[in-house]
Amino acid sequence: MRIALVGYGKMGKAIEQIALNKGHEIILRAGIENPEELTLENLQKADVAIEFTGPESAFHHLQLCFEAGIPVVCGSTGWLRQYEEAKNICAEKNGGLLYASNFSLGVNLFFELNKRLAEMMAPYIQYKASITE
Repeated sequence: MRIALVGYGKMGKAIEQIALNKGHEIILRAGIENPEELTLENLQKADVAIEFTGPESAFHHLQLCFEAGIPVVCGSTGWLRQYEEAKNICAEKNGGLLYASNFSLGVNLFFELNKRLAEMMAPYIQYKASITE
């Protein structure tokens, strides 16, 4: 798979190593050092974009990927006030978007455990359950 890394900080570099170890090709490494590389032409060479940047730029990057016609996996946080608009643009462009605020297996297992615990505790209103990190 040909991957465009949109955001080449700590997370982008970690994703790069995992992808390369699994035999994928990184065709674009766009970060704050080389924003001019993030073009429609360069994005269109990829099968997928993996976007891990900041809240000030994530929405714009998603728009570029949708315009380029490539699906996006986004792990950026802080931009969700524009999430509905991003979903609408994605649908208009017949694109693909996978968003999660955290891709850590442990955190996502904890989210599911928390849902199940809330269901189990709901009938027992006399108790105030809490979890502390």
